[in-house]
Amino acid sequence: MFDILQENVLNNHAYCQELINKIVKLSYAQLPDFFSYHCEFITDPLKWINKVEKLLFENEELFVNTTKRGRMMKCYTIIERKRKELELIRNRHIKRKPPMQYINAECEERYFSFREVKSKVNGMEDYTEKIMFLTNEKFDYEQASIDFINPKLPDYSDQCQKEIDQIQHLIRLTDEFSKQQMRKNAEGIPFNKLKINCNINQLVDIFYQLHRELFVNGKPILDGNINDFVAVIVNSFVDKNGQELSPETIKTVITPSKSDKRPKPHKRIDIDKLL
Repeated sequence: MFDILQENVLNNHAYCQELINKIVKLSYAQLPDFFSYHCEFITDPLKWINKVEKLLFENEELFVNTTKRGRMMKCYTIIERKRKELELIRNRHIKRKPPMQYINAECEERYFSFREVKSKVNGMEDYTEKIMFLTNEKFDYEQASIDFINPKLPDYSDQCQKEIDQIQHLIRLTDEFSKQQMRKNAEGIPFNKLKINCNINQLVDIFYQLHRELFVNGKPILDGNINDFVAVIVNSFVDKNGQELSPETIKTVITPSKSDKRPKPHKRIDIDKLL
């Protein structure tokens, strides 16, 4: 029932198509068992589950444009639950537990160490990623059945929330300082900011292409550092509602490693085809 026959899989595209077909045809009740079944036979089930999620994301129109939106959301929920389960199993094997004086609390499934969380957060570059990680940790703790609480350490949830508040405060300060600096540096011919009626990431991606993908005599068509591009975009455009653009958002989209924040291929404004 859950098997994908080898004779039906000639290449990766065919395998992906068979996966989609199974997901569409199986009943809601069978979907959790389908994912669990394949995870048992795959060498790296965590990698596979992430690939399946990406496959669903790239084929969302097959579900959104039909009556199968609920099926798609069901799959996303199953995948997220399965990923947490697989990550927990993996962490049990590779993660070294810190000394007890650094553990805020424990439950049957895991321990909660804010010292460890703080170290991970400091290693992240993106503010949004930090807040999402801390929020997940806070929710995991609040929903867990705690067996042990270290009386010598502050409450884990409170520490996560204070860190979130601090990051959000830094975001506001960064945005305000950036706007002040741009107003201070604004010189030359007075002009009104241009309104963009496309998605913000589509506009930023145009600058990304001109800076990172298109070249003249070996040099980028537009040359400068990321902060230069952020300043130009924020100082020159407003969104379709006339609202100011967030420097932090622009910086995230134009950062080379954040390809997931830029438009999908079918929504991209391909400058190379226009030149």
